[in-house]
Amino acid sequence: MPETNQNAAPAREPVIEIRGLKKRYRLGQIGGGTLTADLQSWWARVRGKEDPNLKIGTDTRLFGTSFMALNGVDLTVYQGEALGIIGRNGAGKSTLLKLLSRITAPTEGEIRLKGRVASMLEVGTGFNQEMTGRENIYMNGAILGMTKAEVDAKLEEIIEFSECGEFIDTPVKRYSSGMFVKLAFAVAAHLDSEIMVMDEVLAVGDMKFQQKCLSKMSDAAGQEGRTVLYVSHNMSTIRQLCTRCIVLDKGRVVFDGDVEKAIAIYMDTTDVNVARYDLRAVGRQTPSAGKRLLLSELVFAGKESSVFDTAEPMRIAIRYTVQEPFSGVHLKMNLHYRDGTPVGITHPIDLGPAEPGREYARTLVFDPSLLGEGQYFFYLDIFEGVLGQAVCLDKPSVEFQFEVANTDLSIPEWASGWGRIHFPPPAVEP
Repeated sequence: MPETNQNAAPAREPVIEIRGLKKRYRLGQIGGGTLTADLQSWWARVRGKEDPNLKIGTDTRLFGTSFMALNGVDLTVYQGEALGIIGRNGAGKSTLLKLLSRITAPTEGEIRLKGRVASMLEVGTGFNQEMTGRENIYMNGAILGMTKAEVDAKLEEIIEFSECGEFIDTPVKRYSSGMFVKLAFAVAAHLDSEIMVMDEVLAVGDMKFQQKCLSKMSDAAGQEGRTVLYVSHNMSTIRQLCTRCIVLDKGRVVFDGDVEKAIAIYMDTTDVNVARYDLRAVGRQTPSAGKRLLLSELVFAGKESSVFDTAEPMRIAIRYTVQEPFSGVHLKMNLHYRDGTPVGITHPIDLGPAEPGREYARTLVFDPSLLGEGQYFFYLDIFEGVLGQAVCLDKPSVEFQFEVANTDLSIPEWASGWGRIHFPPPAVEP
């Protein structure tokens, strides 16, 4: 009889098994929303006329074609793992999480889940705007199959973690985006579930709360034995939380393994050749973003790519439309190095007042000589009010990529470990 090793580590138990997963979407408008609109569109096509229900600028060549958001994903995730999921915009990250959360169904393939899934994919997902914070906690518990007594046992802990105790009996439609994030995360992290699925929603919260959330997710995986799936473009949080990482590209898993190797592969896929961004249909980082003011376009003016010489000013042209009057619109840039490391934030830029129904064009000028050579990206945040009491108007979920190329021979090659800021030489007084 063969000997058994009494000290051998127990075999890891898979809690998520994905085989041959595919998700196909049709491009273009599928229906008009009403039977009348659909009949109008059909009759116009029969007569060879322009569809009266199409939005201006819609490319009818996209009708009838399809897009593979996921194209054959195979993945096994084990109990207690903290799995990072990274990739460029459009790689399929959010689609994968939606399939795991059963928000949508796969076109092909199989998903096997062992345990309940608590997901936080967008700010406010699963919350009823008219209900209070307390009522939404009970509703989410019921969705997970918990009894009222089980939710009661965790209620105070959830409220304390969320830091929303003063407003817990207020309808959540009156919450700020930050309060929404805090309560939503507290609910997802504390209610009984074996699998936590988190899209990059922590970017809305303040830095202190982000660290609090990352610590909670780390404890959930390490001490509580729960499985955490975390999507983020912030590589520092991926490093801090995850024990394993996959890289998605064009709907496929191109790497699965060590976190640092995954980050290196992801950074090699960043594209600095995009000079124009159409922002009308991209996702937003808060539910209210883009409703009262919509940032429709960003262009690196006068460029065919987004590579800039240190002596060349970076001109960023934006367009936006407003639905209501504003006495003052402000903008700030959140700048990161290509690995997600924060570099800095600009002072608020005053874009001036705005009137409803008008389109506005503004050009921002940034000095790239302030930065060491390398690849960067920034987010744009448009708001009203002052920092600390600002109300977000629009915040597209887009990384605007650019590269700084150093051609100034008086500056030595940029060394790692010294930060990213180029300080100008100090003046010498006689």
